[in-house]
Amino acid sequence: MGRFDGKVAFITGAARGQGRSHAVRLASEGAHVVISDICGPVDHNLIKPASADDFETTIQAIAEAAPASKVLSRQVDVRDAAALEQLGADAVAQFGHIDIVVANAGILNWAEFNDYTTEMFTAVIDTNLTGVFNTVKATVPHMIEAKRGGSVILISSAAGIKGQPFTLGYTAAKHGVIGICRGLANELGEHNIRVNSIHPSGVATAMGDANGLMEIITKHGATMGPLFMNTLPTLMADPSDISNAVAFLASDESSMITGLQMKVDMGTTNR
Repeated sequence: MGRFDGKVAFITGAARGQGRSHAVRLASEGAHVVISDICGPVDHNLIKPASADDFETTIQAIAEAAPASKVLSRQVDVRDAAALEQLGADAVAQFGHIDIVVANAGILNWAEFNDYTTEMFTAVIDTNLTGVFNTVKATVPHMIEAKRGGSVILISSAAGIKGQPFTLGYTAAKHGVIGICRGLANELGEHNIRVNSIHPSGVATAMGDANGLMEIITKHGATMGPLFMNTLPTLMADPSDISNAVAFLASDESSMITGLQMKVDMGTTNR
């Protein structure tokens, strides 16, 4: 038996990277999965966007790792509240309930402050913060109505805990995710719905390959470089390292944990 037999997990940003890893991990332990991704560009995102082919690769990876897992997949932009709410409703229509939510979708841009525009800031806030709100709004009402409890996991960042420079919109959004986490944890406790956030530092995904950001850090290395250093002797985590935390927070093993900011950051926020 798997830890998530009979459970349904709703995961955004699942076309590749962390989202794909989370979907495959939860499915491999018995969950049916509802996965989404925009599969296309977002204005002012400086990371190469995921594609429809990437999304299909995720679907195939789930099929190979968990042949018994059923998958509902859809190309959805987390900024589109109505489309997300429709996906949540369709998930309940197909599976009967939602038990686990992983709000993972996100973008990244960077610049020194004098060059950082309002449009850059707004783009990241809309996806990384409002998109998280839209995700929980599309799923949590169904969880309350089902009276099954559940686990909501918000993927934040080490930049949500410390003052990461050169990524002002990203840093602000990821700090805001903590606010959603802590406020919602208090509000949903009476429904036995737990809400926690996870805070990775560098992860070996497309977002982790931010060469332009590294150029700025190097330029200011004497003063800013240490802010990006890890305590552990590892430069980048593997997506599966973050999925380990997701699986723990989604499982009954963490049944007494809510409102937690779980750092999976190789010690970078200890500096």
